[in-house]
Amino acid sequence: MNNDLEELVQIYLTIRTEREKLETAWKANDAVFKQELQVLEQALLVACNETNVNGFRTDSGTVIRKLNERYTTSDWDNFKKFILEHEAVDLLERRIHQGNFKEFIARREGEGLPSGVNVMREYGITVRKPSN
Repeated sequence: MNNDLEELVQIYLTIRTEREKLETAWKANDAVFKQELQVLEQALLVACNETNVNGFRTDSGTVIRKLNERYTTSDWDNFKKFILEHEAVDLLERRIHQGNFKEFIARREGEGLPSGVNVMREYGITVRKPSN
């Protein structure tokens, strides 16, 4: 049985290493494509701006100029006060911060989970290469 486990670990590490090599190569290639697309997008945006249009058609495809907006904060303490003051919890994304919640529950051991909160636990495997 020990030989079987040795072989499983060896195969696992070989596959993981190959995946890492492929991912590294893919990321390098993808970075080049992303950069090329950004250059092309800028040229198309310039064309929209110069002709004062929000889009145009060609035989190859349609270009649409759109305004993207993202909101960020550099002052989380102030933003939290704002959220509480306006009872605007829905301005936040609906997910639980895993590390903070785990720490919160650990400090209140024995109280159980708040209503509506579920926990999913499953075992996983970590395989490490032997250290020298």
